[in-house]
This record gives sequence, C-alpha cells and structure tokens, in this order.
Amino acid sequence: MSSAAVARGQAAAGIVLPPLPEDLRKQEGHAPVREGELLIAILARERQALDRANARQERSVKFYDDLKTKFGARP
Repeated sequence: MSSAAVARGQAAAGIVLPPLPEDLRKQEGHAPVREGELLIAILARERQALDRANARQERSVKFYDDLKTKFGARP
C-alpha cells in the first residue's frame, strides 16, 4: 500500500523539466547582402550561418536525448 501511495504521489507531482538553453531558441538570420560585394563572399557567410544553425539544432537534439535518458523514456 505504501508503494502505491508513493507512485500516486509521484504521478500527481508531475515532472519538472530543466529550462531549455536560451541559445537553442535563437533564429539564425541570412547573411547581409552588400551592394557591389562578390557573391562568393555572401555565399561564404550564408554557409557560416547554416553551420551555426546546424550546430544549434544538434545541441537541441542532444538536450532532448539527455532528458529522455534522465527520465527513463523508452524509445
């Protein structure tokens, strides 16, 4: 009976998730286009922006996977 009460209390308490790291909410803007600038320079900055966005997305997935592991979620 005691274990049932503990289980019921834990279920009623819910799960408090840790806060999402702020940088994972950030949106990556396009590289600015300056008049007269070579297209290759613009493309290089766009690729850098994409690399930053992909790294952020990877951190989001790792954060979520860590949460699943900590809370014992099944695949």
